[in-house]
Amino acid sequence: MGRIIFATGNADKMKEIRMILSDIGMEILSMKEAGISADIVEDGATFEENAMIKAKAIAKLAPEDIILADDSGLEIDYLNKEPGVYSARYLGEDTSYDIKNKNLIDRLEGVPKEQRTARFVCAIAAALPDGSTRQTRGTIEGYIGWEPAGEHGFGYDPIFYVDEYGCSTAQLSPEQKNEISHRGKALRKMREELEKL
Repeated sequence: MGRIIFATGNADKMKEIRMILSDIGMEILSMKEAGISADIVEDGATFEENAMIKAKAIAKLAPEDIILADDSGLEIDYLNKEPGVYSARYLGEDTSYDIKNKNLIDRLEGVPKEQRTARFVCAIAAALPDGSTRQTRGTIEGYIGWEPAGEHGFGYDPIFYVDEYGCSTAQLSPEQKNEISHRGKALRKMREELEKL
């Protein structure tokens, strides 16, 4: 089996990906580890389109490898599914998640729990050496809390709460989070796709 190159520079994401795909029996590299640098314009209207744009762009630079890319984000129903596909760029790419999370909580001030529903979405695209592509999607439903909590996870995890555990996804252990997370679900589906090859 060849290698999997994951089209991300996010170290936290790579940690999760390696945990979830630990038994796939292939070397998993980030773009940096594979010596690839590319500026990819993610101008798709959906998570799926953006993931595919990334996967295909990197496949041109590493045609022998399996390329995986994800696009993921947070949809808050009360805010018309914002920040959505702009989750990483919400309030500017270099804005800290402390500021982003506070902004979202402030925008939901006075909104009751039943209207604070939200989900994390993850779309994974694979570009394979034979030129074919695959796509999977995973979601996790929850709600936006009233204050950030938890030291684990990253990004919007501290404000995203799941009823089943009664806490934020940043309060779950990495193992618990990977079990129920949008990325965990999408990656496990993608692993099934790759195992069929």
